Amino acid sequence: MQPFPHAARWRTSTYTQQQNCVEVADGPNSSALRDTKNRDAGKLVFPGVEWRSFLRAVKNDAI
Repeated sequence: MQPFPHAARWRTSTYTQQQNCVEVADGPNSSALRDTKNRDAGKLVFPGVEWRSFLRAVKNDAI
C-alpha cells in the first residue's frame, strides 16, 4: 500500500446530492478514495498517474 498524508483534504463530487458517495483526496504522488458513509473503514490509494488516466477515460466516456 502506498503511504498517504493523514491530514489530506477530502472532497465529494459536486454532483453528490446526499452523503451516499465517495470522497477523494490528492496527495503529493497519489490520490485516495473513501466511502462517505464509513470514513473510518479505510481508503483506496492510487498512484497519481493511474488516477489521472482513470479520470481522463471517464471524461472521454471510455469507461
